[in-house]
Formats: sequence, structure tokens, C-alpha cells
Amino acid sequence: MNMSLEQRGALIDDIQQELAAGRLSLGDAVRRLRTEVTGLHQSQFARMCKMSLRTLVHIEHDDGNPTLKSLNAVFKPFGLQMGVARVQKASRARSWLDELERGPAAPPRD
Repeated sequence: MNMSLEQRGALIDDIQQELAAGRLSLGDAVRRLRTEVTGLHQSQFARMCKMSLRTLVHIEHDDGNPTLKSLNAVFKPFGLQMGVARVQKASRARSWLDELERGPAAPPRD
């Protein structure tokens, strides 16, 4: 694991972009960050993040419903955190916003 600081930063950026694009699950992103950037075993990384090994295993396997606190704990060492992002394909959201802007629809005529 002899990566320069710049190489580690580029790898973190690549993983973050794949996650944001939906090509990587949260669990896969966490696993890649842990193994490829830190080289730590699950037990070491869990201890570093101040969480149980079981919680980390569940996150990496996309099992259960992790808390925002747990997700932020695993992303923090890499300068990342969970957040809200606009969805690229927002057609449903756009039509919903358009309906709100137009106001209530007129009742259908018989």
C-alpha cells in the first residue's frame, strides 16, 4: 500500500464519483475505501470509526438500515459525509413541482 497522498485523494474522488453516479452501492464504496485507501481489516477500521464490527459488516454488505451517524463515521476519515444531492433524472420530481406551480387541477367534467 505505497500510494502517494495525491493518489489516495484521486482514488477517494473516483469512488465518491462512482457512488454519486449510482454505479457503486454505499457498502461497496465503504469496502473499497477501507481496503484500497487504508488497507485496514474490518476490525481495525471499525475500531478507528468507533463502531462495532457487526455494524461495519452490515454497512459493507448493504444490510439493514444504518444510521446517518454510522455512515458519517465511516466516511469521515476520507473527508466525506452523507448529504442530499439533486437526482439527475428528476422527471417525477419535476412533474410534481410543475403541478404545484399550476395549482389544483380542475375536477373532471362528465
